[in-house]
Amino acid sequence: MEKVSQRILVMGVSGAGKSHIGKQLAAALGAPFIDGDDHHSPANVAKMASGQPLNDDDRREWLDTLADLFADYYRQDRSVVIACSGLKKRYRDRLRAGDPGLRILYLEGSRELLRERLSERADHFFKGDGMLASQLADLEPPGPLEAVSLSIALTPSQIVRDFLATLPTSASLSR
Repeated sequence: MEKVSQRILVMGVSGAGKSHIGKQLAAALGAPFIDGDDHHSPANVAKMASGQPLNDDDRREWLDTLADLFADYYRQDRSVVIACSGLKKRYRDRLRAGDPGLRILYLEGSRELLRERLSERADHFFKGDGMLASQLADLEPPGPLEAVSLSIALTPSQIVRDFLATLPTSASLSR
């Protein structure tokens, strides 16, 4: 059976496990993984590290860069998994401009579980409960027609398995 290329956005607020799940998903697909955080400008990283949330203007160039990455993989008909918060629908629409068939995995979780996970991270620039509160306030959760939503209370392997089960295969595309 022919392999179907997939461009996948793993989204959610900080602490949801986007990078961890994204890496596992990419490995399962034999695709590269790109952490969107690695594409923030130094100014954005400094702003977040100081406890200041990013605004739409701060995110514009970053989202354009990630949309361009999706577009490059789309043009090459290659798979890629990119982790990015994708908090607002207009952000996801911007990313989808790079690939109209972009698949989205939304990692959702309770404030308490997210706060617990963030408190365990020592080496990340995202700091403080105020930053989490800001992201949760900005979050426009995707609906079922836009994304597959899975709870972060599941194990990473369950999340990857459940999401993979939603992806089209070449057999299902030819029907």
